[in-house]
Amino acid sequence: MAFQSLLIDRLSFALTSLYPQWEEEKAEVVQSTQEIFGHYQCNSCLKIAKALKKNPKEVAEAVKEFLLRDPSSKDLFAKIEVAGPGFINMTLSSAAIGERINAVLKDPFLGVERPVKKQKIIVEFSSPNVAKELHVGHLRSTIIGDAIARIFEFLGHDVLRLNHIGDWGTQFGMLICFLKDNQPEVLSGVVPTDLTSLMQWYKASKKRFDDDADFKKRSQLEVVKLQGGDKESLEAWKRICEISRVAFQDIYQLMDVKIEERGESFYNPYLADVVADLEAKGLVTISGGAKCVFLEGIVGRDEAPLPMIIQKSDGGFNYDTTDMAALRHRVQEEKAERIIILTDAGQALHFQMVFQAAQKAGYYDPKKVQLDHVTFGVVLGSDGKKFKTRSGDTEKLIDLLLEAVRQAKIIVEERLPDASQEEKEQIAKTLGIGAVKYSDLSGNRIKDYVFSYDRMLKFDGNTAAFLLYAFVRIMGIKRKGEWDLQTLLNQETIILTHPSEERLAVHLCQFPEVLQSLARDLLPNRLSDYLYELAEKFHAFYRDCRVEGSLEEKSRLLLCEVTGRILQKGLELLGLHTVSRM
Repeated sequence: MAFQSLLIDRLSFALTSLYPQWEEEKAEVVQSTQEIFGHYQCNSCLKIAKALKKNPKEVAEAVKEFLLRDPSSKDLFAKIEVAGPGFINMTLSSAAIGERINAVLKDPFLGVERPVKKQKIIVEFSSPNVAKELHVGHLRSTIIGDAIARIFEFLGHDVLRLNHIGDWGTQFGMLICFLKDNQPEVLSGVVPTDLTSLMQWYKASKKRFDDDADFKKRSQLEVVKLQGGDKESLEAWKRICEISRVAFQDIYQLMDVKIEERGESFYNPYLADVVADLEAKGLVTISGGAKCVFLEGIVGRDEAPLPMIIQKSDGGFNYDTTDMAALRHRVQEEKAERIIILTDAGQALHFQMVFQAAQKAGYYDPKKVQLDHVTFGVVLGSDGKKFKTRSGDTEKLIDLLLEAVRQAKIIVEERLPDASQEEKEQIAKTLGIGAVKYSDLSGNRIKDYVFSYDRMLKFDGNTAAFLLYAFVRIMGIKRKGEWDLQTLLNQETIILTHPSEERLAVHLCQFPEVLQSLARDLLPNRLSDYLYELAEKFHAFYRDCRVEGSLEEKSRLLLCEVTGRILQKGLELLGLHTVSRM
């Protein structure tokens, strides 16, 4: 059991034994912010003292004495102190740290406990539009969503990664109509094409749609045919989707992102039923000819009630209808217990309305299903404005990624001039893509961040390059050792003899706690912060503690081994690969 969980159990037992009238289920135990305060801190005594009208310092002293008398805690603590108005500061014993780090070393899951019951979790991320290229705006959703999915998978849950692409709607009637007039051989599949051409035709079709009344009417009729299941229209639509899909997959493969496509079209058969169901439940109000759901507390800028339109006055459906149908299907058919949707912060109100309406309609029970709308800021250029190309266009995601790899290759050429061309290209790809991902994930997702190749490719500071270099150093230490690793794992244990070893070991033991925190709050920067601190603590250990040729060589090699495993796994959970040398 991880230290934090163990301490929560011990403190909770102490509090309920001393104060049976206390109604809280668990004690609050957090990692100490500074080393002088020990390893962990409990703040629950202030809360219980206030509730029971007692002196918090006296409560804390009573809990401290209970823990010191408890036989099960005999070897756990080196020191317990009461500080301030009633905080309990706890320092773990060297024996307890040593026992735990050896358990982590032998655990294939690195101390992360398997769930008693797997949760079915759906993570919806990336979500580009068909006939449009992925651009820098899709960067954050794809990177953050992939990291969140990876973490829940490692924690042992059943994760479904969904790409809710925009593959249905008026724009397809417009594009199909244009291609029938100008590029029929593309729709038939006789002439191959790519997404770049498709995007140009989309722009041309939009201009014609706005300027040509006859074309607009024919486009609208094409939409009706498509929605009605016309065979020719459906084949044209499938062709457009496939062209886009190939381009999307090239990027996902470059980024090592796995995602299952389930676009808006998947939910199209359910839309009419959702509207009928909401009407039957008395939730629909006709406003301006449209069918709307009005929700408590949702108002516009003029303070007037803001409607959620589920069917337009012309009978068409929209995003609100699709997302209601999607949520209903995911809960009732997929049996999801947690649904995590990633979009930019601009869609916060939309999902607030969808979630509230879905609860009102009985599509999910908040006691059984957790819904999370994970928002994030925008990517900025060096001028502090939305990231654009020099020509002022939105940056294509593929161009941004390939430029990162190109700049990484320049660094690799300088550092490894004797490496083979194949190795240089592989390291450049790992470093370039990893740098882009880590730069995004190392900051709080809620905030905007400035995109800079120079900063993200630096070998100092909280960067992918710094962490990859730490991993490479660990691999180098292991290669220099004359001992067979498997023999060491079978016959030796880690024995902590230096404060730097102990500090590193405690940090390694806290890996599960970081992942559990991230699972609650969905903030990947907590893992990147942990890994950066891990790299720093490892460098301090390597500076202070000789490994090769020392009396403690076997033990220290094992400490390097568990450090390398956790560093590699942490980077993998963020979507980064490692390299053997840099």
